[in-house]
Amino acid sequence: MSLVLTIVNAWRRSLSHLQEVEDFGTNPGALQMLTYLPDNLSPRPALLVVLHGSMQSAANYDRGAGWSTLADRYGFALLMPEQSGRNNLNRSFNWFQRNDTQRGEGEAHSIVQMVEQMVRDHDIDRRRIFVTGLSAGGAMTLAMLATYPDVFAAGAVIAGLPYGGAANAQEALRCMFQAPPKSSRELGDLVREASPNRNIWPKLSVWHGSADRTVKPSNAGEIIKQWLDVHGLPLTPMSDQIVDGHSRQVWWNADGETVIESYTIMDMAHGAPLTHSEGGVAGPYMIEAGISSSARIAEFFGLTDTLRRTPAETTELSRRAPLFGALRKATRSHRIRAVRAWRNVSATIHEGIERRRANKKVHVRSVVKR
Repeated sequence: MSLVLTIVNAWRRSLSHLQEVEDFGTNPGALQMLTYLPDNLSPRPALLVVLHGSMQSAANYDRGAGWSTLADRYGFALLMPEQSGRNNLNRSFNWFQRNDTQRGEGEAHSIVQMVEQMVRDHDIDRRRIFVTGLSAGGAMTLAMLATYPDVFAAGAVIAGLPYGGAANAQEALRCMFQAPPKSSRELGDLVREASPNRNIWPKLSVWHGSADRTVKPSNAGEIIKQWLDVHGLPLTPMSDQIVDGHSRQVWWNADGETVIESYTIMDMAHGAPLTHSEGGVAGPYMIEAGISSSARIAEFFGLTDTLRRTPAETTELSRRAPLFGALRKATRSHRIRAVRAWRNVSATIHEGIERRRANKKVHVRSVVKR
């Protein structure tokens, strides 16, 4: 049977862009290392680690989510670790096993060894290493962020579960159907105890379907609580938006940088939201939703290089930097109040800028008529 699976997996990979790297370390988690390097790979490129979901292969997930298409477009490197049926019958990353989700052990350590191999082989920019995943891959994404926050600048979890929520398969099933309520501090402590890091924490993007019956949406709420506590931010969102018909909530830090965002995809079941226009391909657990989680996550990570600031916005940012730099030394409650106050001031500034632009347009029109 193992020979049949080996042949089938080899055939699947032959149809994909991914290439296997066999020698990358001791590999204590017994994972496979698959990579994709676009022809237009940037100098000192960014690296994105993508973790597939249960009952998926790396190639399946890449084809559905369109990650290699985005890598071609923006010139970043892809690392797609793959689970085997020998480790888990459902081909799920073992996010609920302590010996696979602790620093220096098991699957988590294998993934970091792959990252180090990519850094050495392709001159990856260590400041621009990111990780994302779906379902079990999403839960494993949080394990990577918690145990190796010094490696990853940011992560994105789709239909995942909070770090440390389960210690065995039975507890994992319970968490999937109903996230056990814990306080923000309890959840945050699970992350803080996972590594010696105490200073810098990765940014996080959270995605979940409101109609997910496999991993209940309450898990998204627990993930957000956990990482808000780690970042020392309030539970109340600093911004509520509708993006492509779906809810997006945003939190930013004392420097005004967005560090946590949460998308709730209305009426979507268990899977990754995608849109064909951004290179996605619908299939099992890959759901056409009118919004591309891959494209939005790439933008959140800064992989797309599409954000451009006007001179006025650049001046505004430079003026506010000293204020927030001073706030780093303030207490948490003072920082929260200051950020809220800055949000109000910022909104007023933007309203004034928009009014001036509108007035300028009216003036130009009147001059043209004359």
